[in-house]
Amino acid sequence: MSLKFIKRIPTADEIIEQIPLPKHIKDIKEKRDSDIRDIFEDKDDRFILIIGPCSADNEDSVCEYIEKLAGVQEKVKDSIIIIPRIYTNKPRTTGEGYKGMAHQPDPSKKPDLFEGIKAIRKMHLRSLCEFYMPAADEMLYPENYTYLSDVLGYIAIGARSVENQQHRLTVSGVDTPVGMKNPTSGDLSVMLNSIIAAQQGHTFNYNGWEIETTGNPLTHAILRGAVDPYGRNIPNYHYEDLIRIANEYEKLQLLNPSIIVDTNHANSMKCYAEQPRIAREVLMSRKYDTLLKKMIKGLMIESYLLEGKQGIGENIYGKSITDACLGWESTEKLIYYVAENI
Repeated sequence: MSLKFIKRIPTADEIIEQIPLPKHIKDIKEKRDSDIRDIFEDKDDRFILIIGPCSADNEDSVCEYIEKLAGVQEKVKDSIIIIPRIYTNKPRTTGEGYKGMAHQPDPSKKPDLFEGIKAIRKMHLRSLCEFYMPAADEMLYPENYTYLSDVLGYIAIGARSVENQQHRLTVSGVDTPVGMKNPTSGDLSVMLNSIIAAQQGHTFNYNGWEIETTGNPLTHAILRGAVDPYGRNIPNYHYEDLIRIANEYEKLQLLNPSIIVDTNHANSMKCYAEQPRIAREVLMSRKYDTLLKKMIKGLMIESYLLEGKQGIGENIYGKSITDACLGWESTEKLIYYVAENI
């Protein structure tokens, strides 16, 4: 047998008992959750920015970044709700490379999933307890969701996971808004089918239990661009792309039709510095067309303390070790621009 059993991972109940969510913070989170839900349900016309590092590799630098976001959030609170990215699981195209803090709480050391699960919960809790900001994370492994189910403000399903049955079914039992990215192929029908599936109730096997779900009406689309068979990036944030997906979306008559536009990845041709320009173009398209203004609820932006990226082992504080990100100065300017132009 090729499987080597190293050690038992504690259950979510065990971890939550060790690292609980304080009651007074729970009340704050419920208010923030309600505000975010209202935007997706068209009860609040504020705009959402899901913004932060490509991967959350260091608790102190991530929380220093979130502290800066919290200061800006107070200034733009009437027009924008900011959801910080704390992405603790990272998909790897070839299986090689840093897989996120859930695997390696210290990127320079060997994987330790037991310590990783505790580390990611502590970091999400710190964002909530110190800055009152429930964060976004990617559901790369559906079984890991339960460790963070009480602290997350937003969940993304990645381009490589969106067609996976277990992801779709798990999302159908989640109360948090969940964005389904279009797959790397760019096939929008895959993303829309995922939304249809997740908005329905299902019965299935989850973490050793037969469970029943009622569907998640806050499941929606994230546009992140595509990659053609020759490896070339194909954006899908231009007006023609946006109006086409909005019309297709509307025909399906799904609950709370909403779109988030990812300004990095294939949309930026993996050129992180293009993100402000892309954000400006999306905002112009949104102003131009009433359907887009109604349906485009926000942007997803990759940003950190320092711009660019570094290799593991360089140990530059606040600089991404996965995809390159905007630096803080550019980020702050972009947030204020969005607030003035939505």
